Amino acid sequence: MTLLDPRLTPARPDLAAAHLRGVVEAARYVEGTPWRVVRERAGVTRTPDSTAPLTTEALFGEAVTLYEATEEGWGWVQLDADGYVGWMALEALAPPGAPATHKVAALRTPVFPGPSIKLPPTALLSFGARLAVTGLRDRFLMTADGGFVFAEHLVPLDRVEADPVAVAARFLGAAYLWGGRSSLGLDCSGLVQAALTACGIACPRDSDMQEAALGHDIGFAGDLSSLRRGDLVFWPGHVGLVEDAGTLLHATAHYMSVVREPLGPALARIAAGGTPVRSVKRL
Repeated sequence: MTLLDPRLTPARPDLAAAHLRGVVEAARYVEGTPWRVVRERAGVTRTPDSTAPLTTEALFGEAVTLYEATEEGWGWVQLDADGYVGWMALEALAPPGAPATHKVAALRTPVFPGPSIKLPPTALLSFGARLAVTGLRDRFLMTADGGFVFAEHLVPLDRVEADPVAVAARFLGAAYLWGGRSSLGLDCSGLVQAALTACGIACPRDSDMQEAALGHDIGFAGDLSSLRRGDLVFWPGHVGLVEDAGTLLHATAHYMSVVREPLGPALARIAAGGTPVRSVKRL
């Protein structure tokens, strides 16, 4: 049978997606059912355990395919956006409902129960979260879930940004969070994915996937003047965005934050830790 990436393949020895019949071996095959995320952010883990390490997150309104639901309240899912597979708490999911029409373009935005900023918000949604908008009242867009969001914080789903680096820079100061994808905390590849996706560029989840899938290798040999804005610098297990020939933007555990760092010293610091640059990819 074909060896497939388990991060992107809904298959286990006991259970696999029906479309993988004949591709992978499993005790049984099931058709998945569509659901959507109804929490501000929903963690995805490799095992159905609330103490397990986070592998990624899904944001409010994102679609998932559910392949198994356990009595203990866990769902084995695949995220529609990037194909990532793992376990998610069932309480974070609901039936699909109205199709999303808009996405959050602000770093984060409150959802109010009525068209007033003085009401206590019911949720705080991150950049990239998806909503179904049903109308406009004063300065607020109404959602199919009964919420009200400041209209200027949302854009239509098909709106694309022009500059991934400018998008990434909005996250400066956000906390570093292993597996995170939201403005409340994200990791290096989560930052790159958020920035490229906002610009209409399909982007895988993890840095090794991004290195394999994105752009072309420019054959970087240490000359900083050869770098351009938007180049992706890859180390084993890490990725950052070149802001200009002297500056790197990245989410890093070294500072536990999204930072703007002088590129030369950053390269030297990371290399001194035993991980020299592996490639630089240009989109």
